[in-house]
Amino acid sequence: MIYEIAQLPVHGEKVETFRRAFAEVAPLLSRAQGYCGHVLAQGIETPELFHLIVRWRSLEDHTPGFEASEDHRVFMMGLQEYFSEEPKVYHIEGAALATGEYLV
Repeated sequence: MIYEIAQLPVHGEKVETFRRAFAEVAPLLSRAQGYCGHVLAQGIETPELFHLIVRWRSLEDHTPGFEASEDHRVFMMGLQEYFSEEPKVYHIEGAALATGEYLV
Protein backbone atom coordinates (compact mmCIF):
# COMPACT_ATOMS: atom_id res chain seq x y z
CA MET A 1 0.00 0.00 0.00
CA ILE A 2 1.32 3.44 -0.92
CA TYR A 3 0.00 6.98 -0.63
CA GLU A 4 0.18 9.53 -3.39
CA ILE A 5 0.29 13.07 -2.05
CA ALA A 6 -0.45 15.78 -4.59
CA GLN A 7 -0.09 19.44 -3.67
CA LEU A 8 -2.60 21.35 -5.79
CA PRO A 9 -2.07 25.13 -5.83
CA VAL A 10 -5.34 26.79 -6.88
CA HIS A 11 -5.93 30.39 -7.94
CA GLY A 12 -7.43 32.07 -4.85
CA GLU A 13 -10.48 33.36 -6.69
CA LYS A 14 -11.22 29.86 -8.07
CA VAL A 15 -11.22 27.86 -4.82
CA GLU A 16 -14.98 27.24 -4.71
CA THR A 17 -15.29 26.37 -8.40
CA PHE A 18 -12.26 24.06 -8.04
CA ARG A 19 -14.11 22.08 -5.36
CA ARG A 20 -17.06 21.57 -7.71
CA ALA A 21 -14.80 20.66 -10.64
CA PHE A 22 -12.96 18.13 -8.48
CA ALA A 23 -16.25 16.51 -7.45
CA GLU A 24 -17.13 16.12 -11.13
CA VAL A 25 -13.88 14.35 -12.10
CA ALA A 26 -13.38 12.32 -8.89
CA PRO A 27 -15.27 9.28 -10.28
CA LEU A 28 -12.50 8.91 -12.90
CA LEU A 29 -9.99 8.50 -10.09
CA SER A 30 -12.24 6.24 -8.03
CA ARG A 31 -12.62 3.66 -10.78
CA ALA A 32 -8.88 3.27 -11.42
CA GLN A 33 -7.33 -0.15 -10.90
CA GLY A 34 -5.65 -0.32 -7.50
CA TYR A 35 -7.46 2.74 -6.13
CA CYS A 36 -8.22 2.31 -2.41
CA GLY A 37 -9.63 5.73 -1.41
CA HIS A 38 -8.79 9.41 -1.33
CA VAL A 39 -9.23 12.62 0.61
CA LEU A 40 -9.04 16.19 -0.68
CA ALA A 41 -7.94 18.55 2.11
CA GLN A 42 -7.71 22.33 1.95
CA GLY A 43 -4.85 24.11 3.71
CA ILE A 44 -5.69 26.18 6.77
CA GLU A 45 -2.85 28.71 6.62
CA THR A 46 -2.89 28.59 2.81
CA PRO A 47 -6.51 27.93 1.73
CA GLU A 48 -5.54 28.11 -1.94
CA LEU A 49 -3.33 25.00 -1.48
CA PHE A 50 -5.15 21.68 -1.57
CA HIS A 51 -3.67 18.28 -0.77
CA LEU A 52 -5.01 15.26 -2.56
CA ILE A 53 -4.06 12.08 -0.73
CA VAL A 54 -4.80 8.88 -2.62
CA ARG A 55 -4.25 5.39 -1.27
CA TRP A 56 -3.08 2.95 -3.96
CA ARG A 57 -2.54 -0.80 -3.77
CA SER A 58 0.88 -0.32 -5.41
CA LEU A 59 3.02 2.37 -6.99
CA GLU A 60 2.52 0.68 -10.36
CA ASP A 61 -1.25 1.11 -10.03
CA HIS A 62 -0.73 4.86 -9.88
CA THR A 63 2.27 5.22 -12.15
CA PRO A 64 2.31 4.06 -14.89
CA GLY A 65 -1.25 2.70 -14.31
CA PHE A 66 -3.63 5.60 -13.74
CA GLU A 67 -1.19 8.29 -14.92
CA ALA A 68 -0.91 6.66 -18.35
CA SER A 69 -4.67 6.28 -18.77
CA GLU A 70 -7.26 8.25 -20.70
CA ASP A 71 -9.15 8.72 -17.42
CA HIS A 72 -6.12 10.54 -15.97
CA ARG A 73 -5.93 12.80 -19.02
CA VAL A 74 -9.60 13.73 -18.66
CA PHE A 75 -9.21 14.10 -14.87
CA MET A 76 -6.38 16.59 -15.33
CA MET A 77 -8.13 18.45 -18.15
CA GLY A 78 -11.06 19.05 -15.81
CA LEU A 79 -8.78 20.66 -13.19
CA GLN A 80 -5.96 22.30 -15.16
CA GLU A 81 -7.55 25.76 -15.44
CA TYR A 82 -7.72 26.07 -11.64
CA PHE A 83 -4.01 25.53 -10.95
CA SER A 84 -1.86 28.59 -10.26
CA GLU A 85 1.27 26.50 -10.87
CA GLU A 86 2.18 22.91 -11.63
CA PRO A 87 1.03 20.45 -8.94
CA LYS A 88 3.73 18.58 -7.02
CA VAL A 89 3.26 14.85 -6.54
CA TYR A 90 5.17 12.39 -4.40
CA HIS A 91 4.59 8.99 -2.83
CA ILE A 92 5.09 7.57 0.65
CA GLU A 93 5.11 4.02 1.98
CA GLY A 94 1.77 3.29 3.56
CA ALA A 95 2.59 0.41 5.91
CA ALA A 96 3.18 2.59 8.99
CA LEU A 97 -0.06 4.50 8.40
CA ALA A 98 -2.06 1.34 7.81
CA THR A 99 -0.86 -0.39 10.98
CA GLY A 100 -0.94 2.67 13.22
CA GLU A 101 2.82 2.57 13.84
CA TYR A 102 4.06 6.10 14.44
CA LEU A 103 7.38 7.54 15.47
CA VAL A 104 7.38 9.10 18.94
